[in-house]
Amino acid sequence: MPQERLSMRKISEILRLKYGQGFSTRQIAKCCDIGKSTVATYISRAKNAGIFWPLPENMTEERLHELLFPPQQNEHKVSTPVPDWNLVHQEMQKKGVTKFLLWEEYKEANPDGFEYSWFCREYRAWRGKLDLVMRHNHRAGEKLFVDYAGHTVPVTDPGTGEISQAQIFVAVMGASNYTYAEATWSQNLWDWINSHVRTFKFLQGVPLITIPDNLKSGVNKPHIYEPDLNPTYQDMALHYNTAVIPARRKKPKDKAKAESGVLLVSRWILARLRNQQFFSLWELNLEIRKLLEKLNDKPFKKLPGSRKSLFEEIDRPALQPLPATHYEYALWKKVKVNIDYHVEIDRHYYSVPHHLVKKRLDARYTENTVELFHKNSRVASHKRSYNKRSYTTVKEHMPKAHREHDYWNPERLINWASKTGPATAKLIKTIMGKRIHPQQGFRPCLGVMRLGKQYGEERLESACLRALTLGSTNYKSVESILKNNLDKQPLPSPSENSEAPVLEHDNIRGANYYH
Repeated sequence: MPQERLSMRKISEILRLKYGQGFSTRQIAKCCDIGKSTVATYISRAKNAGIFWPLPENMTEERLHELLFPPQQNEHKVSTPVPDWNLVHQEMQKKGVTKFLLWEEYKEANPDGFEYSWFCREYRAWRGKLDLVMRHNHRAGEKLFVDYAGHTVPVTDPGTGEISQAQIFVAVMGASNYTYAEATWSQNLWDWINSHVRTFKFLQGVPLITIPDNLKSGVNKPHIYEPDLNPTYQDMALHYNTAVIPARRKKPKDKAKAESGVLLVSRWILARLRNQQFFSLWELNLEIRKLLEKLNDKPFKKLPGSRKSLFEEIDRPALQPLPATHYEYALWKKVKVNIDYHVEIDRHYYSVPHHLVKKRLDARYTENTVELFHKNSRVASHKRSYNKRSYTTVKEHMPKAHREHDYWNPERLINWASKTGPATAKLIKTIMGKRIHPQQGFRPCLGVMRLGKQYGEERLESACLRALTLGSTNYKSVESILKNNLDKQPLPSPSENSEAPVLEHDNIRGANYYH
């Protein structure tokens, strides 16, 4: 049994890579950033429970763990047969055969046989007497190597004359060496993801595995065995049904294709552009594309055909089809639900079901949508808003009688403010009275009350009285009064601050609403 139970998202990814892609345990472990023994345990438990990919739509995280971890029963140990390593080694030479497949067949014939970790360890020890160096074999349509070239290309702004250095993205297919290259302004996450999208479009298909270097845009935490992928990069990989296996640090053989592709692009393309001046990224990419076609059509020196002909012959037929739509760039963020059952994303507040107050959620937001997930289940979806300090609230997310929680409600905040003074209580009433939903005033009201801890309740009461007198009833005004010590100044006379007429509107409740 693993040391810790995995999330439903991680378990789904393990099953997808196993049954959807046919990956080995080692490959799945690298993709999912977990140990090989954990992968083997979950696959074995899923098989015993009759769970395969895809998971049923109504499957919950709690039910999944109940099926995977039923009450333990006593098992009787019997003599354990040892596999025929000569036969195992012969079978491993065949296309598509993995150690996990051979172990499964061994377990089917010997239900009480050794576990997968022992199987791998003993076979590796036996094979070590025969093979000292592991050879890399690139199967058709299997691997795509991606990286950035060390060279940059200067691009001149025609208006200002300012020169910017364009980065060169390079992708190489493992079997055919078919190459793609393009220029981008940076190596940040936006350019990194969109370069992959354009690469898959160029290939007119998707490889099983994408192998990047440990670039920060793609890998949050490099590790020789279990690198941690950026969630946006992982999200893109899921959309295209490709597995990302970063090259190991200080293991040049893992990225030999990428480095040779970068060298080739530098010599065949960038060197030929060294004396040209470019005034836009589009102009530079147009020239790169022309030279790229010549590079891929160039005949091999020692083999028949070219990169393009070899790609058309072996790689393209083996590629997975492109999805119906291209990937829409999305960012992921950890958020915590406030007492007003809203979460903040890019300074805008979106509602979630009120029972999730104080829970931590995963937010996925694109240019047009915001999605919120709790334990891998989507709990809310909103249209993206760019209005700062505003609210997007779904009525169904609100509790009955406009209370977001049994403990927090408008009356409680007003009673709390009354302990500081009548002016503070009146200001709190006024702030909430200006909102369509009182809960939308919880944040600024809490902010006002917390100023009392910083400046003292006596000064807060004076600041609220001044704010009410001036008709500036919001958190920033009270904070500014306290910061500038205006609460210690005499209040303006009525002639200096004539009372403004009271506005009446259906969307303004007024302070009497809470009596």
